[in-house]
Amino acid sequence: MTDNKKQLLASAVLLAATSGAHAATQFTATLNGAQEVPPTNSPATGFATFTLNDAQTSLSFQATINGLDFTTLQTPGTTADDLTNAHIHAPAPPGIAASVVWGFIGTPFNDNNPGDTVVTAFTGGAVGGTVSGKWDLPEGNGTTLSAQLPSILAGNSYINFHTVAFPSGAIRGQILAVPEPSTLAMISAGMLGLIGFARRRRMIES
Repeated sequence: MTDNKKQLLASAVLLAATSGAHAATQFTATLNGAQEVPPTNSPATGFATFTLNDAQTSLSFQATINGLDFTTLQTPGTTADDLTNAHIHAPAPPGIAASVVWGFIGTPFNDNNPGDTVVTAFTGGAVGGTVSGKWDLPEGNGTTLSAQLPSILAGNSYINFHTVAFPSGAIRGQILAVPEPSTLAMISAGMLGLIGFARRRRMIES
């Protein structure tokens, strides 16, 4: 990307930010072993979506994990891939490990409303499962959602699934904000306007 295009993009982002766009509340995480510290050779993968409610009092999530044994019976020939724990960790950018701030499978388990966490193993010979849960404001592993919101909003948190073979974490995914459609629309509109302005300026100068 040229310097001019970078400047145009920065201006468009600034335009969107100053046009009344509010902070994104949707997040995603793509999980794999390469993001672990140190990286693992786990073949498992996963994808998770998160929603921070408008009042910022709860963070709900849904995760689909492939390749980890959710029951210890999905891959009866081995225990290495057996799921043991799953948590959210912070504060940490990519490539840095951090402490558990909220656990939802195994130890620590910090869901004060256990019914909020639902773990469903795949059937029919498939290996893996789905997890959904909700981190409420006062919950946390020696902390609270409120205290961790700055890290989450800044992209400095991650979701981690641990196994027998990889007790420090088999697959990890950084929790990253997804821009709201209105923000993307404003950025696109700003980009088009600035590009048009730049073209007109070049025509005048030539």
